[in-house]
Amino acid sequence: MPKAGDDPLRLDRQICFPLYAASNLLTRLYRPVLAELGLTYPQYLVMLVLWEAGPQSVGELGATLHLDSGTLTPLLKRMEAAGLLTRRRDPADERRVLIALTEAGQALRGPAAAVPATLARGLGLSPEALAALRDAVQDMVAVLGRQPGTQSGTQSGTTEI
Repeated sequence: MPKAGDDPLRLDRQICFPLYAASNLLTRLYRPVLAELGLTYPQYLVMLVLWEAGPQSVGELGATLHLDSGTLTPLLKRMEAAGLLTRRRDPADERRVLIALTEAGQALRGPAAAVPATLARGLGLSPEALAALRDAVQDMVAVLGRQPGTQSGTQSGTTEI
């Protein structure tokens, strides 16, 4: 049995746990702010992609958000029912479903513009610290995205991290 400080299975020695906990806590911080817009956190992420890039296929959205179509499709159906977006088959390739914002979805961009600043104030970090943290996490996402089995729609790889 390893000494307490050397035990690789201690929770405080894992990289996964603080990221998992931070993700959960950050999502909780977003919840009341997004509720005012009638959005959940995953819906907000979809809206961000569509506001930025315009119409996307389900596959393109999934790749950007690191979500598989089995997770994304029900989310998109709920957003369509709420009148935020449309889903239609690509006339050039019937296998693809194209996602586009409705006028109501586009109109939500104005009120959503306050979300980043509201969350930044809630975190209590300086703009520089917030940017450094974001950049470090983006670097980690890039590294993890190159690992076998981490691409959207694939099975988990066996690489230990």
